[in-house]
Amino acid sequence: MPTFNDPAADAREASEAVRGLAHATQSIENPEVLYPVIGELMATTRNLSQVLDQLARAHQQHTGRAMTDSGDREAGSQLTFEAAAALHEAAAHIGQADTVLDRASSRAGQIAWRPEDPRYRWVSVVFLQGGEAEPVMEIIGRQGPDAAIAYLAAFDYGEETVSAAMENGYVYETAPQTPADRLVKDGDYALTYSPSLNYVGLSRRIDAPERETPTAESAPGSRGVGRHREPERADGASWFLPDAIAEVAESRGLSL
Repeated sequence: MPTFNDPAADAREASEAVRGLAHATQSIENPEVLYPVIGELMATTRNLSQVLDQLARAHQQHTGRAMTDSGDREAGSQLTFEAAAALHEAAAHIGQADTVLDRASSRAGQIAWRPEDPRYRWVSVVFLQGGEAEPVMEIIGRQGPDAAIAYLAAFDYGEETVSAAMENGYVYETAPQTPADRLVKDGDYALTYSPSLNYVGLSRRIDAPERETPTAESAPGSRGVGRHREPERADGASWFLPDAIAEVAESRGLSL
């Protein structure tokens, strides 16, 4: 988490976040995340440009304390001015990148992505957040995403789950995912989860219905993806909250 008062710590966290983004963008299965990712990068470049200018001013502000390792104050003062000039130049280049990113964003925002395969749709099996997600997040941490998929898939009620998802509008053209999510697919299942936001969802690929059902927005955590746990099954349990999850949560003292 950012400290907002420790430049060195926040710089390390920013570096780690960008490293994570570099890894996450090596393979992007859902092109619908491209536009929001570009938007976030625009905000990042603007903040980075501001940071560089502020670092330049800080060098100038502390010129009187600068010296070389050998104690040469005049040379140290000269180095601070040269460093400040380079930082201002870097900020200007970042500003140019922001302009180009804005052009990319305007183009990307006009793209309507076709379904990855028109023969298929994705339906929500379960979506859990907060305390409800903790048992599954623990499985992911201990055994990996594949184990979590197998765990949640055991509570997929087949055609009954499909019917409930269609009735509630939890049908998607692609596996639900946002830029904050990690997406793991295994056969017809897709696990979407966010360790930072503490939610997890499982969806299943099905054949596209002959009569098209309106699809929901692919944005777990903000809209769609089974956030509402209604209607109930005949046995009184929720379609989108498997019995075993409830039992695990109850045994751990979590409120559902």
